[in-house]
Amino acid sequence: MQAFMAPLFLLLLLCDQLLVIDGARPDSVVFPLSHSLSRSQNSNFSTLQHLKSSALHSAARHRSRRHAPERRRQQVSLPLSPGSDYTLSVSVGAPSAPIIVSLYMDTGSDLVWFPCSPFECMLCEGKPSYPPLHPPLPPPPASRQVTCGSAACSAVHSGLPASDLCAIAACTLDDIETDSCSAPCPRFYYAYGDGSLVARLRRGPLSLHGSSAPSAAPLRLQNFTFACAHSALAEPVGVAGFGRGPLSLPAQLAALSPSLAARFSYCLVSHSFQQDRLLRPSPLILGRTEPKPSEPDQDPPFVYTPLLHNPKHPYFYSVGLESLSIGPSRVRAPPELRDVDRRGNGGMVVDSGTTFTMLPAETYTSLANEFNRQMSRAGFERAAEAEERTGLRPCYFFEDRVADRRSVPGLALHFAGNASVALPRRNYFMGFESGGRRVGCLMVMSGGEASGEEEYGGPAGTLGNFQQQGFEVVYDLEGKRVGFARRRCAALWEEMSRA
Repeated sequence: MQAFMAPLFLLLLLCDQLLVIDGARPDSVVFPLSHSLSRSQNSNFSTLQHLKSSALHSAARHRSRRHAPERRRQQVSLPLSPGSDYTLSVSVGAPSAPIIVSLYMDTGSDLVWFPCSPFECMLCEGKPSYPPLHPPLPPPPASRQVTCGSAACSAVHSGLPASDLCAIAACTLDDIETDSCSAPCPRFYYAYGDGSLVARLRRGPLSLHGSSAPSAAPLRLQNFTFACAHSALAEPVGVAGFGRGPLSLPAQLAALSPSLAARFSYCLVSHSFQQDRLLRPSPLILGRTEPKPSEPDQDPPFVYTPLLHNPKHPYFYSVGLESLSIGPSRVRAPPELRDVDRRGNGGMVVDSGTTFTMLPAETYTSLANEFNRQMSRAGFERAAEAEERTGLRPCYFFEDRVADRRSVPGLALHFAGNASVALPRRNYFMGFESGGRRVGCLMVMSGGEASGEEEYGGPAGTLGNFQQQGFEVVYDLEGKRVGFARRRCAALWEEMSRA
């Protein structure tokens, strides 16, 4: 992601908004997230192929953040099919003629966009969502282009002054000096780890339809700022950015109700790449209220870790990882994982849009070696062919019997603030078929090559969504922290959606 969203723009942008809701403003609203696997039309795509694709997607997304800008511009993204992503459905345009679009919910970016016809997507062949079931429609008639002098235009163009943007838009000097130019905001370029797009900013009605409760009313935002993309590289589906920038979905919701933006959470239903485990949606809760202290035998409380400020990438939710436990052993994290320096390098990004957790090469090697030592001592045999097929390692022949499951060492992440998160085994070691035998792999990856990677910057690690399954992850912007709590996510959806 290239755009730098200065916090000053948020206040200016909100002053230009008019957002309303049907009925009283809520303290919290729950929305369904659908996993891309539940909508896959290719039933022949095996678990092994899902793993390989997700490994490629995770590596591309993380490593693009580590590359210097001039090197990143020279890369060409390849189609990655299919990914492991979660989508949120929204309605754009007038309520009398709504256009329903599904957007990837992404805490690692800060822009809301979707394809608009005419739309060209390069290197999109082979993706499960391309070609789409319904081709992109023209820009919503009820929307209008954002002007070059607006705060939103400056924000999406990396903080360029309005005068420069209006000059690019061919305004006259007299109009620029008198602040009277109404020319549209120039097109902008936006890059992800595995794709990019060129788009124009627009403003218009947007609705979010929440739970199935009879009393639930949609959120209707009259002047929501979004982007219409007419060309993209390897990105056929739109994105709902939930990052910390002023154009993100939570940031714009602040004008409607500050509580909706101050605290949100999601709880990802565990799937193990099996469609039949995704019969219920994963709840996304905007304006998540602080749960009451747990009673005995009730849901465990949240453990919180502080958010780290990143001066170069302020839209990231960066936290400090201090160490990892593998069985009885502990692997200490390097300084680059524990903090963010003045140049914006370091820390671990909590990201809903990356599948597998990525660690610096040396940390990953220490973790993998210790995991292998304990697995070998327990009598497991390495499965080298599965490692080649999936891109994950180490892998072992694994029958998924009770005795085998009990022999797999536990894995826990220890974040700053005394926040320890013990992962369920299925979140880091999952059994599947490969070459006619049952195997299992460590589902954590190296985030870079040991040699030469240090010369680049950016986040040192990424906490992927596969490791977040079965936890409610809360983003508390007001308290400047991220929290984790074990939950039965399908049951949480039932509870919250019918409240």
